[in-house]
This record gives sequence, structure tokens and C-alpha cells, in this order.
Amino acid sequence: MSATSPINFLPADLYFSGKADAELEFGNNLLPARFKPVFQKTGSKQKQEQAWPSHPDGLPKAITRDAFEQTVATAVKAMQAGCLEKVVLSRTKTLSLFEGFDLLSAFTQLTQLYPNAFISLVAIPGVGTWLGASPEVLVQIDRHHVFKTVALAGTQPLTDGLTPADAIWRQKEIEEQALVQRYIISCFKHLRLRDYVEMGPRTMAAGNLLHLRTDYSAAMEEVGFPELGTQMLELLHPTSAVGGMPKASALHMIQELELHDRRYYSGYLGPVQLGQETNLFVNLRCVELGQDTVTAYAGAGMTPDSNPAKEWQETELKMQTVLRLFQASES
Repeated sequence: MSATSPINFLPADLYFSGKADAELEFGNNLLPARFKPVFQKTGSKQKQEQAWPSHPDGLPKAITRDAFEQTVATAVKAMQAGCLEKVVLSRTKTLSLFEGFDLLSAFTQLTQLYPNAFISLVAIPGVGTWLGASPEVLVQIDRHHVFKTVALAGTQPLTDGLTPADAIWRQKEIEEQALVQRYIISCFKHLRLRDYVEMGPRTMAAGNLLHLRTDYSAAMEEVGFPELGTQMLELLHPTSAVGGMPKASALHMIQELELHDRRYYSGYLGPVQLGQETNLFVNLRCVELGQDTVTAYAGAGMTPDSNPAKEWQETELKMQTVLRLFQASES
């Protein structure tokens, strides 16, 4: 988060689980008696009377292809000189909204397109409106007090006829994934945690893309570490999958080279202690809504072997996860 994008905690006055036989659950605050029957109405859609909130500073800075590829080339030279191992550089892309665009319909479409992603729609007055389909777990704690996190890196398109089992990975993506894995393990070592389970890496599909994924878990009660989730969150964020390695050097390079404010892109979001579980995800595959525009954010992990043109194409593929809902905007 930044000065222009502060941390927001939204109390769950009312929340609903889509699981079988689930009922409305209420938070600690007393809701007006008239609210529940209104919420439970089905079969009718009310016309949206108010526009969604947008960022008070307006549109983020536009990033041209030449400008992005130049920052990639600069970062690659620095890595080849041994200044750092990896850095994640991001860019933006803004489209005009097509006439008749419906935000709630877009959210519903995302839930149908990506049933295994964390689909989110967050609209906060004075802050802005974000829509996303994140594939990346940052921190999970289930009702049995098992901590979980994920190393997710490496990207290639999911083409017709290709399955995760058939994917072939280049050395660049394998090294990128290994860096994220080592970073998570270094966080465990920092906390002197030795008893954890590591599964992977394996290839997973996330919408139109394939990634390498390694899962980590630890039973907090068994290892005698009740604050593991909180402490790992502080150590992990921002992960090397959105920053780089070493962390301090990578974050400094991002600040020097990136021409735009990331705002809430690459931050984290999700329900905390709802249904006895916490699920926080990295805010990836996301767009920010203006009053008549939509801006996508995406980044790519740079290593000494990176090619600027290929990194541009990778960000294009990542943006399509959500921007596919807005393609009519280009017509």
C-alpha cells in the first residue's frame, strides 16, 4: 500500500457463503431490521442508481510499450552486472468503457470464467473500485489452524490442446519459481520453523495461463506457533513474486524505474476470520474502474535472461484474464 492507497479494513456486517445449506451470517454490528428482507429478495435486479467510486487522483499514468521495454532492458543490465537476482516490473493499460457496461454482471462473469480463482469486487468511496480474479494465495489459515501459503511464478499461455501435464518450462521460468520458493523457506528459517510440508512445484492452470506452483503448510498448534500466520504475513509481503530478490534492492529498483503508482495492484485482500478461516490473496489479475474507463495492471518477473519484448507479451496475457470482459471497449 502507499500514501495514495491506504490500508482499509471493512467490518463484515453481513456476509453470505455460497456453500450448500449456507445461511446468512451476521457480524457484530446490529443491522436495521429492514435490511435482511431486502437482501434476500431474488428474481429482480434494481437499476444501478449511483456510479461506482473512483480514485480521487483520477487515471494512473499510461505506460507505452517503448517505455516499458526500456525499463526492462535497464533492469536486465543491472541483474547481469550482479546487482540483484530478480525484479518484477509492472505496467498499466487503460480502455474506455463500452456503453451499457454493467459492473455486477462483469463480477458474475468472472466467477463463472475462473471458478478456482479468488474473485473480488471492492468499491470504497474516496478510494476507488477494483475487480479481480487472483490465482495467488498469500496467507491462509483454516478452521483447523493450519497455515498455508503458495509460491507461484513462471507464466506461459494455455493454448488449445495443451494440458498442465504437457507443459514444458524454460530455464528462465524454472529459476524464477525457485527464487520464490527459496524466499518462502527463508521466511520459515527466520522464524526458526522447521516442521512444514512442501508440495511441488507442479503446473497449474489459471484462466488463460499456466504457472508453476508450490504449496507450503504447517499445523500451527502442532509446531507451537499460534502467531505464525501474522508473522509470515509481515515477512512475505511484498513477496518476491511481485517485488524481487533481494527484496530491498528489488523494491528500490521498482521505485526508480516504474513510471506509475501501483495503487492497490500487488497488495493483498481477502476475508479475515470469517467462518473461522482467513484467506488473503495477492491482488493480481485485476483492474481499476474509473467513471468511464478501466485500467488493467500486470507485472512480469525479470531475470538476467529476460527479453523485453517477451516480458511485454507476458503482461498482455495476464491482463487478458480480466480485460476480456471489456474487449467491446476497443470497438
